[in-house]
Amino acid sequence: MSDIETAYNSALDYLYSFVDYSLKHSSELAKADFNLDRMRALMIELGNPEAKYPIIHVAGTKGKGSVSALCASALQAAGYKVGLYTSPHLLDYTERIQINGQPISHQSLVDLVEQVKPAVAKIPKLTTFEITTALGYLYFAQQKADAAVIEVGLGGRLDATNVVMPKVSVITSLSYDHMAVLGNTLALIAGEKAGIIKRGVPVVSAPQKDEALEVLVRIAKERNAPFTLVGQDITYKPLSHSLDGQTLEISNLLLEIPLLGIYQIENAATAYAALKVSGLKISEDEIRKGFAEVKWPARFEVARRDPPVIFDSAHNQDSFVRLCQALDDYFPNRPVYLIFGASEDKNIPGMFAEIRPKVKKMFVSRADHPRALERDEIIELARQAEIPNEAMASVEAAFARALDLSEKDGSIVLSAGSMFVTAEVMMAWKKLKMSLRGAA
Repeated sequence: MSDIETAYNSALDYLYSFVDYSLKHSSELAKADFNLDRMRALMIELGNPEAKYPIIHVAGTKGKGSVSALCASALQAAGYKVGLYTSPHLLDYTERIQINGQPISHQSLVDLVEQVKPAVAKIPKLTTFEITTALGYLYFAQQKADAAVIEVGLGGRLDATNVVMPKVSVITSLSYDHMAVLGNTLALIAGEKAGIIKRGVPVVSAPQKDEALEVLVRIAKERNAPFTLVGQDITYKPLSHSLDGQTLEISNLLLEIPLLGIYQIENAATAYAALKVSGLKISEDEIRKGFAEVKWPARFEVARRDPPVIFDSAHNQDSFVRLCQALDDYFPNRPVYLIFGASEDKNIPGMFAEIRPKVKKMFVSRADHPRALERDEIIELARQAEIPNEAMASVEAAFARALDLSEKDGSIVLSAGSMFVTAEVMMAWKKLKMSLRGAA
C-alpha cells in the first residue's frame, strides 16, 4: 500500500473515531443529540467557509441526490466551478465531496483532515457527519468554487448541512423514512424537512401529498419565503423514454436526461425550477447541456442490457413503487432475480408487497454494515410475503448465483433494498468485468 493510501486510511479511521450515527441502530438514532450548535462553532473556527460561495440546498426523502446531481451538472455546463456534497457514498468516501464531478483526491482529504484537527479538538461531541460536512464546505472554499450544491444528510432542521444561507432551498418528494427520528406522519416529516427554509430565501418543492404540502406552504409563508410548486408553478410532461434516456418538456423547453424512470422527470423539473429561482446566471441551453450530461449511479442504472443487470438504491416502500414502475416501463413482463438486503429500520413488508409479483427468486444477503438486518429475519419476512428465496453467505455470492441463473433464462438481475448492498454488488460487477478483460 502506498504512503498516500496508508495516510488516507488513517484519515478515515480518524473520521470514524467520532460518533457516526449512520452506523447506529434506529433506537440509538432516535435518542441522538442533534443540534446545530457544534456545527456553528466548528464553522466559526474554520472561518465560515460555507459563506464564501452561493449554495443550492436540497432536502427530501426521495430524489434529493438526483436533483443535486442535475443542478451541479447544469451549473458546470454553465461554466461554474461547482462543488457537490452528497451522502452516503457508494464505493469510496471521497465521492461525498466533488468539484465538477471529480471526487476530492485521497491526498487532499488527508491534508484537509490534518488541517481541521485543531478546530475539531476544541469542540466536544462532534460527529463523523458534522466533520465530513465541514471538510466539504472548507474544500469548496479553498478550491474557490463559484457555487455549490449541498444535499441534506437526514431530515433538514437539525442536519449538519443546515448552517448555510442558500440561494434556494429545495424539497424533493416526501415519503415515510427514518420515522424513528423524523416522526411517523407525513406532516411531522415535512416539518423536519422544512427546517431548511430560511427567512426570505426562495423555496422550490417537488409535487407533494396534501398533508406534506400544507406544512411546507405554511412554514414558507411564516418565513416570508417565496414558494414555487413544481407541477403547478412550473409545468412539465414526459415525452419519450428508452434505455438511452428520456425526453421531457419543462415550461416549453425540450430536455433530455440519461437517468431512467418516470420519477426522474419530476426530479429534472424540480432541479430546473431550483436553478431558475436561484438567481445564479444560467441559460436554458446550459441547463439542457448539463441535464444531458448528468451522471448519478445506482438509480435504476442498467449496467447490462441483455440479460439485464440493474443497480438501484430503492430502500423504502415508496421508492419500490417507483422501481416497479420503471421495471414495467423498460422491461415489461420480465421476471426478476432480486439481490436484497436492508437496514433494520426499514419497512421491509412494504417493499416486498410492491416487488413480490415480479420476483422469480430473491437472494438474501447482508451488507457489511452495522445497521444491516440479519438474513434470518429477512428470510422470515420473505416467507410471510410468499417470495421464493435463498439465503446467501455474502452479497458477492448472491450476485454470482443470480447472474448464473440469469444467463440460463434471461431474467433480470436486480439489486435493491439497501444502498450498501447495491454498492457491494457494483464492486462485484467491477471485479467480474476486470477478470473477464484479464482472461481475454
